[in-house]
Amino acid sequence: MAKKKSKKKRKQQKKRVLCLVSVVLVAVVGAGGVLLYKKMTEKTREDIIKEYMGYIEKKEYEKMYALLDEASKDKVKQEDFITRNQNIYEGIEAEKIQLDIPEEQDKDQPLSYRVTMDTLAGEITYDADTFFEKEKGQWHLVWDDSVIFPGLESKDKVSVSSVEAKRGSIYDRNDVLLAGQGEVESVGLVPGKMNIQAEEDIEDLAEILGTTSEFIETQLDASWVQQDSFVPLKKMTQEQLDEAYVPKEGAESSGGSIQDKLLEYPGVLISKAESRVYPYGECTAHLLGYVQQINAEELEEMKGKGYNEQSVIGKSGLEKLYEDRLREKKGYRISILDEQGEEKQALAVKPAEDGENIKLNIDIRWQQKLYEAYQEDKSCSVVMNPKSGEVLALVSTPSYNSMDFVLGMSQETWDALNNDPNKPMYNRVRETWAPGSSFKPIVGAMGLTTGAFTEDEDLGASGLAWQKDESWGNYKVTTLHEYSGGAVLKNALIYSDNIYFAKAALKIGAETFTGELDKMGFNQEIPFDIGMTSSQYSNSEAIDSEVQLADSGYGQGQMLVNPLHLACMYSAFFNEGNMITPYLEYEEGKTASYWAEGVFTPEAANIIYEDLKEVVSNPNGTGYAASKAVGVTLAGKTGTAEIKATQEDENGTELGWFAVYNTGVADSDTILMLNMVEDVKGRGGSGYVVNKDVEIWNQMQ
Repeated sequence: MAKKKSKKKRKQQKKRVLCLVSVVLVAVVGAGGVLLYKKMTEKTREDIIKEYMGYIEKKEYEKMYALLDEASKDKVKQEDFITRNQNIYEGIEAEKIQLDIPEEQDKDQPLSYRVTMDTLAGEITYDADTFFEKEKGQWHLVWDDSVIFPGLESKDKVSVSSVEAKRGSIYDRNDVLLAGQGEVESVGLVPGKMNIQAEEDIEDLAEILGTTSEFIETQLDASWVQQDSFVPLKKMTQEQLDEAYVPKEGAESSGGSIQDKLLEYPGVLISKAESRVYPYGECTAHLLGYVQQINAEELEEMKGKGYNEQSVIGKSGLEKLYEDRLREKKGYRISILDEQGEEKQALAVKPAEDGENIKLNIDIRWQQKLYEAYQEDKSCSVVMNPKSGEVLALVSTPSYNSMDFVLGMSQETWDALNNDPNKPMYNRVRETWAPGSSFKPIVGAMGLTTGAFTEDEDLGASGLAWQKDESWGNYKVTTLHEYSGGAVLKNALIYSDNIYFAKAALKIGAETFTGELDKMGFNQEIPFDIGMTSSQYSNSEAIDSEVQLADSGYGQGQMLVNPLHLACMYSAFFNEGNMITPYLEYEEGKTASYWAEGVFTPEAANIIYEDLKEVVSNPNGTGYAASKAVGVTLAGKTGTAEIKATQEDENGTELGWFAVYNTGVADSDTILMLNMVEDVKGRGGSGYVVNKDVEIWNQMQ
């Protein structure tokens, strides 16, 4: 029994020993784990400098300061550290900061590394050596100003200077300035010369300038303003200053100009200032557009492209279309300056770049004459050389003045533009319109090309009203003129016979008709710098009925055509059936190219070209008035499109068209002009346009 107990006791002792060994082993492993954990979490000098530099782009300057050693913190307060670093890094717009740290560096020596960063003046790269101290088992950065840039001392400054550049200009084909840098008049106040009690003067000036008293007072209260400062209030053109002053209702008029009235007030000064200018005002507004200061949405959209809150950007027209080419790029120089303001070192230099100058095919003489002739109408005009594709004029009326947007527009002017029923902001040349009879030459050439009829084929005289059969119900095609001789193509063009072309469309057939129009670019993007609305022959994808097809034959139905596209279709009559590609930018020696080849046979194109001479030269022709042009022989086709809800509608309006060209001249002098005017009903229809165009041709000879 004693032996048994003794054996049991030994087992218990052995078990306690094993447990004790286990506890000791756990303790040892635990201690090793602590050591291992400490080793794993201890940051290296490389880790610290990476962390420090990473905070710069995040603008977390407090966290940067926390990585400094105590001696450095004693030398520079956190507030001063943050201000210094923030001003420098954000001032140069530092981003994409990268570190290159060589391996296996001696810990008793400063850490060497290379820094590369992007700035507004381009890339900056420098080599640095930074000391580190170990405090409480962790590395801390020994900081002075040279950590920002080597060679930078505490009293030095990092300077960012800008070099201005100029926005590119836009010229016409003869190097006439259409848009560019110029001078305007700046109206402002010199505080020291104003009346002591100036409240009433400020109210009057605000009314004259179309601004508010609060705005003027804010400008005068700016921190930089001294008694002898010139405080600008508004930029104006001399033409605006020369306009007669019209006082508010109830006030007496002095009969003078706006400039005269402004100069009556003590302290008012008018001086020269630089501005984007548009010398031809309204006649080029829809074409060129205008520039204005960038807004917050645009700034976000253009992020990374060098724009800032003060940038001017193209808002519409060619100014917007060519923005990437016209825009100037400021130059910048980032330097270290000593206490005396002398440059110690240039860190980065980005040269200024002027915007590109752009030369157009536009001939300002045509542009101006068209605008002057049609400025009181709702109209659009295209002038092009149909042999080369050069677009010489694009005019939409009524118009607005680009300078109103550049110089700042009053709410009154803005409201007047937007509420004007004639829509002066609406660019009609980019839209589509019912072409009416101006489309008949296209249908004639199509029929000849497809073999649907011949030029001498008589489609039958049908009086002034016709329908194919009783299936059309009460609907009839009507025309204005009866004529002797056969209902053949030439006569149909001379007399503008709707019935002939309705029959012609039916002979061609809907499938062939739409197929041929597709070849001519219908329902397609027009290959031109300025976006144009695509032409259509139907509101759906097809012509759905005989009536619609018949109406389409004389440019009605659901036919809508862009004016530039129609001019391109007419160009096929000059180019053996090939449609020219229109182009806007001037290019010396450019070879003509075709948008669509073989849309008509050469024979068909020539027949229409010759027949359109008769439309003008024949006394019975709808364009006969154009034969009175002096010094030029013209040919072309008129068109009157009815815009009404039903055939019986007597309250509808009419569009007047005239596509006209000169004959017997060299290819380089060939001009095709196409005009559309709204609301010509009761004003002579297309005859109103013909008479206007004769005046223009006479002035251009």
